[in-house]
Amino acid sequence: MSKIQVNKLHTLSGHNDCIYALVEGPDPRFFYTGSGDGMVVEWDLDKPKDGRLIAKVDHSVYALEVDKERNLLFIGHNFEGIHVIDLEKSKEIWSLKITDQSIFDIKAIGNELYVGTGDGIIIVIDIEQQSVKKHIKIGKKSVRVFAIDPSKRQLAAGLSDHSIKIFNLSDHSPIHNLEAHNNSVFALSYSPNKSIMVSGGRDAHLNVWETKNYSLQESIVAHMFAINYLSFREDGDYFVTCSMDKSIKVWDSNSLKLLKVIDKARHAGHGTSINKVLWSSYNQQIVSVSDDRNISIWQIEL
Repeated sequence: MSKIQVNKLHTLSGHNDCIYALVEGPDPRFFYTGSGDGMVVEWDLDKPKDGRLIAKVDHSVYALEVDKERNLLFIGHNFEGIHVIDLEKSKEIWSLKITDQSIFDIKAIGNELYVGTGDGIIIVIDIEQQSVKKHIKIGKKSVRVFAIDPSKRQLAAGLSDHSIKIFNLSDHSPIHNLEAHNNSVFALSYSPNKSIMVSGGRDAHLNVWETKNYSLQESIVAHMFAINYLSFREDGDYFVTCSMDKSIKVWDSNSLKLLKVIDKARHAGHGTSINKVLWSSYNQQIVSVSDDRNISIWQIEL
């Protein structure tokens, strides 16, 4: 592995339970976290110690999403539905009770919001009308993660039935059903600069797919335990994965070589499962959240 320098800049606390959700704000200087304690907190990368409570709900928050054009934050409230926060006014402006299931991921594109639930349904919401447009039953098990390819207008969904399903965003018609992993798919992302999609899951494998026909290009045993999430750097040249094995790994997108392992022993990393990771487009720092209730901010010199 190359001599990449890693510097842990901050450890942020404030949540009272495992942190499951992490999303970059419309202004990427800010990011948002959601936890098993029902709290959603705003953090400022310029003043990271000053977390600000944005919302408090009754159940765990597994999913957060932002609408950059409307400056909205969508909160997935387990067993209830979604809450919508106007970030300029810092207040809730509407909500929808849409499910009695867990909400594992939310993605917004254009005027549509896609909500993935524990009973294998994608709920499509019209943001302007603040109403449900459609329920799409795509499996018997949980919809765990979404990824959107805006250039091809495609939505990918990773499921607990081990599959990845690809849909056309225009009419929500199915395009591909990929037998992707040997267990649940938790991590999924399209590259910003290459025609590839990367997936990861409970089987600890990273799978790399070309996105013309979605053929599998490479499968890598990447972690010891489940891969919970992955995030590309803005330019697409690198990405990071995080795992139940308590480590963060940095990868070269071109060679698919492992460049760095960030863990507790070597870098005072997290002590328990790392649930989400974000490569900030604001300052290229890496943000990670964990079952240990802490947020870590890392500077990486590539």
